[in-house]
Amino acid sequence: MSKNKARDVQVFPIATNTRILRSRSWSRLRFEIEYALAKGTTANSYLIESDKTAIIDPPGETFTQIYLEALQQRFHLEDLDYVILGHVNPNRAATLKTLLEIAPQITFVCSNPGAINLRAALENPDLQILVMRGEETLDLGNGHNLQFIPTPNPRYADQLCTYDPQTEILYTDKLFGAHVCGDQVFDEGWEVYNEDRRYYFDCLMAPHARQVETALDKLADFPVRMYANGHGPLVRYGLIDLTKAYREWSQQQTSADLTVALIYASAYGNTATLAQAIARGITKAGVAVESINCEFTEPEEIRAAVEKAGGFIIGSPTLGGHAPTPVQTALGIVLSTATNNKLAGAFGSFGWSGEAVDLIESKLKDAGYRFGFDTIRVKFKPDDATLQLCEEAGTDFAQALKKARKVRSPSQPATNVEQAVGRIVGSLCVLTAKEGDRSSAMLASWVSQASFNPPGLTIAVAKDRAVETLTHTGNKFVLNILKEGNHLGLMKHFLKPFGPGQDRFADVAAEETESGSPILTDALAYLECSVQNRMESGDHWLVYATVENGKLLDNDGVTAVHHRKSATHY
Repeated sequence: MSKNKARDVQVFPIATNTRILRSRSWSRLRFEIEYALAKGTTANSYLIESDKTAIIDPPGETFTQIYLEALQQRFHLEDLDYVILGHVNPNRAATLKTLLEIAPQITFVCSNPGAINLRAALENPDLQILVMRGEETLDLGNGHNLQFIPTPNPRYADQLCTYDPQTEILYTDKLFGAHVCGDQVFDEGWEVYNEDRRYYFDCLMAPHARQVETALDKLADFPVRMYANGHGPLVRYGLIDLTKAYREWSQQQTSADLTVALIYASAYGNTATLAQAIARGITKAGVAVESINCEFTEPEEIRAAVEKAGGFIIGSPTLGGHAPTPVQTALGIVLSTATNNKLAGAFGSFGWSGEAVDLIESKLKDAGYRFGFDTIRVKFKPDDATLQLCEEAGTDFAQALKKARKVRSPSQPATNVEQAVGRIVGSLCVLTAKEGDRSSAMLASWVSQASFNPPGLTIAVAKDRAVETLTHTGNKFVLNILKEGNHLGLMKHFLKPFGPGQDRFADVAAEETESGSPILTDALAYLECSVQNRMESGDHWLVYATVENGKLLDNDGVTAVHHRKSATHY
């Protein structure tokens, strides 16, 4: 895939009277954690032409011009009856405003929360809107009698799925998507999308696992032959397997015995983006997140989540120098509910001043709570480096919770088997990686040669490692093989705890490859590697990478080898 290809709109018939318009971006679309694999994305919109005509999910403002041009080449917008919205966000406002200028007769179809968001986004209280709460239908003629299923979650409280019984297509909005761009409209050979779909789920859906399970229960009642999702290839060939996977992944979260209550409100989407990155860091460390948008959550639900959780994190925008009322209400519930032995955190975004975050932090400190990471304050829209900091802060928070639980549980001596497995000898290496503004590293000894032609190796990367995000298919990294005799200093450096966003390479002699990954100049040798695929293996990812380049830096040196005492710790 070329990242330099121009954006375009791919139009393709997918069923009777039904076409898809895939607005394609071949490079990374925006700064949000779910786009971090940088494989581009598609914004999928749909056109149903029957006695009545409907568009489902027009794309955001970066595609407004090319989308409307593609639409007008194939359809008279003056004949458009309905625009159905799976969710409403400010990013879609430009497209919707332009549509309205061309076709003022449009009636919008959305959920009740969607109607509120739509009137605010378009700054127009007099829009023609049909509100769908779950019982209503919309008859477009010729059997296209659309049904609507509200599937809200904290991030998308207005999410609405649409089912067409004529074509047996379920329009799923954010569910079942993947951020990957290509020419394939359907998911033939769907296994190649497994990693992208899992990553998308982990970023967007895992913090809302309880609501995802509820949505799956609702959607199970419909005979479906295709998921028409909002991003990526349509789910046709892998439908049964992906539905089953969503159920399994959700249950992994909802059955976890250690949870974090992540409570926030978001004015322009920036605080929600920070919350999503923090949640990603927590869930990758094996701790579940109960994500709560306090603007749409009853006080009793907030109280119950805080009582159950091992820790809580509160995020807020600053509006007019204050925290929004729902955040202040939630903060009061937390202070009256959570014992101060629970781990706490605070974050937020702001435009000109950040009083809301300061208020939350001071109230929690005054109440005696211990913080799991330094309070995060972000001005305007977060960038890649900020999202990496948030993800790492979330992982630190989860690890602190797990460590506290471990301290309370008496440790058991290593078994004979664990001691024996610990004697497996591996070369001591440091994996280093960089992409854009994000960089990281980890000490590794679970490294094995896996192939001769091409030369390849496998490396086990713990799910909660910060560098894990940089070891997906297509990423590049450097494996620095340490030298016996001087390895202790490097080993000590990379074993020490780093703060979120902290430079791993400060005070270390390093150079960069052409791809930007650091080479440790005191190493015995280095290998430049490219990730080909990876497999989930318990609490690790087993990464297979091919070697593209390398060099022996010391002809007389000897490989440093790590001897572990047991198989249960490094």
